[in-house]
Amino acid sequence: MSRWKGLPEELDPRVRQLVVRLRRGKDHSGLSLRGLAAKTGYSASSWERYLAGRSLPPREAVEAMARLGGDDPTRLLALHEVAAEAWGTAAEHRGPPAGPGTGTPRPHGRALRITLIAGSVALVLAVAAAVLLAVRLTDGEGRAAAAPPTTSAAAQPPGSPQQSERERPTYTCRAERIDGLWYAGNSRTRKAILAKGHAGPEVAEAQCLLREAGLTPGAVDGIFGPHTQRAVKDLQKRSGLVVDGIIGPHTWKALRQ
Repeated sequence: MSRWKGLPEELDPRVRQLVVRLRRGKDHSGLSLRGLAAKTGYSASSWERYLAGRSLPPREAVEAMARLGGDDPTRLLALHEVAAEAWGTAAEHRGPPAGPGTGTPRPHGRALRITLIAGSVALVLAVAAAVLLAVRLTDGEGRAAAAPPTTSAAAQPPGSPQQSERERPTYTCRAERIDGLWYAGNSRTRKAILAKGHAGPEVAEAQCLLREAGLTPGAVDGIFGPHTQRAVKDLQKRSGLVVDGIIGPHTWKALRQ
């Protein structure tokens, strides 16, 4: 198995999942970058950028990797579609390139239109907010003096002290072995893709199984935080998997065995 360099920390988790699957496909194919270039029609330098997370591969390149690496093309193309959406959003925040030699001129007319529209919307919102504030001050002056405002527990973010304990999901670990596999009673998934920032019963299931494996994912709260990510990496290292901190089908297999 290749020893891959770590991906950039700022890389979107959806793009990270795609790159990890492409790396696994390359490992499975046994091809070098030049070999991939010869088989796919995309240059070795292009594949180097794709597999380092510096550039998003085109759909055809992903489909070719699925064929060479023995991966499910439908699943891999679905991951590519999600990653392309995330990549496009990040590109909008970065803005278009400018200056000589970039190959893409700045769309001045479009940028100007967007700026004018954004300014108009901001002005309308500011006027509406001022009118609404004046109406509220006039209508509720007496009531504001009579009773101080209270903070609703429903308006608080999950985990805040004001939120009712009944609103927070609770999870328990009831580990049992069924048909040679371990289950903890929160989810029976074996293919869900989980990464840092995800939450839900699938995360709680993974946390329980990490504990059964002798690792320390932190509290079983269904939240994929840094402690859970570190425990996942420890399991992947122990099992000889790609150490990326992302739970996919291979990591689920290691968790349930």
